[in-house]
Amino acid sequence: MSTRRKVLGGTLVAVLTGGAAGSVWLAGAARPDSEGSAGAEVPTETAEVTRGNVAERVQVNGAFGYGTAYPVVHLGEPGVLTAMTAPEIVVARGGRLYVVANQPVRLLYGGTPAYREFAFGMSDGPDVRQLERNLVALGHDPDDRLTVDGRFSRATAAAVRRWQAAWGLPVGQRTGTLPLGRVVFQPGAVRIKEAQATVGATARPDQPVVTVTSTKPVVTAQVTPERRRLVKVGDPVTITMAGTAPFPGTVLAIGRTATAAAQSSESGGAATASPFEVTISATAPAGAGDVDQAPVMVAVTRQTHQNVLTVPITALLARAGGGYQVRLETDRYVPVEPGLFDSTTGRVEVTGELTPAQRVKVPAAR
Repeated sequence: MSTRRKVLGGTLVAVLTGGAAGSVWLAGAARPDSEGSAGAEVPTETAEVTRGNVAERVQVNGAFGYGTAYPVVHLGEPGVLTAMTAPEIVVARGGRLYVVANQPVRLLYGGTPAYREFAFGMSDGPDVRQLERNLVALGHDPDDRLTVDGRFSRATAAAVRRWQAAWGLPVGQRTGTLPLGRVVFQPGAVRIKEAQATVGATARPDQPVVTVTSTKPVVTAQVTPERRRLVKVGDPVTITMAGTAPFPGTVLAIGRTATAAAQSSESGGAATASPFEVTISATAPAGAGDVDQAPVMVAVTRQTHQNVLTVPITALLARAGGGYQVRLETDRYVPVEPGLFDSTTGRVEVTGELTPAQRVKVPAAR
């Protein structure tokens, strides 16, 4: 006798490949004895035999949000914080993050942090190249005189003055220079998470003013080491969140696990393996609102069988001598061979002498 076991949504399902097995129905469900007569009855109802798709899935808990939040620190001179951009607002290239002493601190794209004043005559550098690339992208080099080469030229200064004019500054304040702290470089657009300082307080150098996140929503989930082999990058998933219809996603990355430090010597506990963090791309359906860290259930699709006969999992009954069967509405028992179990839909693929639209008995809902 041999069995094949599947873990589905935290429920261990034994799929017979030979020999005897217990009933898949709830305890006390009817099943025939060796002569085929029914034993103790439980209340039943019927469900339809259908033809469709089933998928084997691994279910894990997760959270829908915008990834890890990180701080933006103030780089300029100390000053009173006079305005903040509201939480959940997306700030794109050239947009305002916060305001110190009535001077907006603006976002530009780039991987090198701002670390000095931008002015004509400064030494060349990658930070200058980033600034020039942003000025061109913002449309402040209409005559194509600016060369993006990391050298702060007169054309660079002219583009800065055009940008300052777009802010609404009077002519006398369009200097063509940007003091340290006037711009912040980030890899791309950011979403405001929350303020780290209060309007009216003093913003000081190297202190966080606001925390931001990515603008692209993701689902993060934890997968235990023993289930790691069941999930891989590229797997399609189905995400369920309260108040919305299920929506799709794709596994983007699986973080590495590390062995947690042994528990304190006082407890004498052994080291434990940390779970793997799984990152999943996802876009919530319309009407979900701007949610962050909302709990979700993630069903990772391992394999799919299409256009197969299916019955509710609870329709399966053990046969005397091994194998499975279903009980038709007419009380006739039909042997079946289970295939994929779909824990999300509660249905199982079956082969046997069944046709779509037949009805099988299942335990009645209570």
